[in-house]
Amino acid sequence: MKHYPVYLSVQGQHIALSGGADAALAKLRLLMKTEAQITVFAPEAAAEIRDWATQGKLTWVPRALEDGDLGKEVLFYAADEDEAEDARTAAIARKAGVLANIVDNLQDSQFITPAIVDRDPVTVAIGTEGAAPVLARAIKAELEERLSPNLGMLARIGKTFRKTVEVLPFGRARRDFWSDYYFNLGPRIETQGESAAQRALNELLVDHVNISDAPGHVSFVGAGPGDPELLTLKARKALDKADVVIYDRLVAPEILELARREAVLIDAGKTPYGQHTPQDHINALMVEHAHDGHQVVRLKSGDPTVFGRLDEEMDALDAAEVTYTIVPGITAASASVAAIGQSLTKRGRNSGVRFLTGHDVEGFADHDWRTLASPGEVAAIYMGKKAAHFIQGRLLMHGADPATPVTVIENASRADQHLITTTLATMAHDLSEADLSGPALPLIGLNPRAEALAHAEGQAKAAH
Repeated sequence: MKHYPVYLSVQGQHIALSGGADAALAKLRLLMKTEAQITVFAPEAAAEIRDWATQGKLTWVPRALEDGDLGKEVLFYAADEDEAEDARTAAIARKAGVLANIVDNLQDSQFITPAIVDRDPVTVAIGTEGAAPVLARAIKAELEERLSPNLGMLARIGKTFRKTVEVLPFGRARRDFWSDYYFNLGPRIETQGESAAQRALNELLVDHVNISDAPGHVSFVGAGPGDPELLTLKARKALDKADVVIYDRLVAPEILELARREAVLIDAGKTPYGQHTPQDHINALMVEHAHDGHQVVRLKSGDPTVFGRLDEEMDALDAAEVTYTIVPGITAASASVAAIGQSLTKRGRNSGVRFLTGHDVEGFADHDWRTLASPGEVAAIYMGKKAAHFIQGRLLMHGADPATPVTVIENASRADQHLITTTLATMAHDLSEADLSGPALPLIGLNPRAEALAHAEGQAKAAH
């Protein structure tokens, strides 16, 4: 991010602009929506600028900008549409300590003005770092169509009501009230005028004050394999509502970024042979925050129903009389097999697939290994890096073909996804040599399709 977006207070502040033609007019039409004091420097000015000056909407100085003219301004726009003149006036601004923007010159500007959707006091700023103004305008046009012209009126009324709403407890109760106002009541009464909206808002507050404290709730949410675009819509909504997010080690940082800024994020990671959050502590955290009336998201990588100790956590919530829901996610096996262009089952090859965890394979009976060692069988080994040597030995001992293909996918679906193709005979050695640091899932019995392998090799070369 080269440009940090902020909303600058310009009420009563001074903004200066150099230029009197089309570029200046385009900037002034936006600037005049603010409560700033605007001064225009231009030897010649368009008729609209002269009219605005006559009406007292801005000050026009009928000459070029000179040294000493600036100093009290917070912003300056160079809009003379002349490269040399823009450079000269921008230099005067910088010398005076005023931030300068040169119209259509991103490189030499100290700030940029985004595309703006105006529903005062609601404003949406859209920026593309100057890289794609056409895209910014397209997004602006779409938002203009979607946002009601009366949204500003609702927001103005809501702003005057904020102190009154403090009668509700801080946190969820207030959020529920404002959500009810803006997304349920507001659209119904927005065309009835400010007086009607004010009365309806008072009635709504009475309703919310009379509502008993809503109980807390836990959502077990699948974060998927890592790519934020693979999150379900239901998972996104749960994160948006969460007061507390208790997350696992393998949840990608990009997904945690989707939680509300006010949400409490609690790392409950379990690193093999390293940091370990006891399961009883995780259970207690969920119960404690739910009993406090919070919306809790227990965020698990992949799908919470696959090797996620979900039953233990549900039992703890049942015992504490805490309600919960399960939001499925895309499990690592699905993302991994998609990465290699294969399917987990195939007519004529295998009608079933085994999902195993490397932590539990030592409990397999001999007949399970014998079945898995049969030709055409497919298995996905979760947390299988440490158990690779054991799995290899058991399968070979029970008659598996040493040439059985094995594909290992590290960081499935993420930008740093990495494929390793090997065989059962060399699986343990190749995994050890690869020195993988991210989550890796071996798929036994599957090779990547040629197209998927070529794509992976091309990405690896590009990364280096």
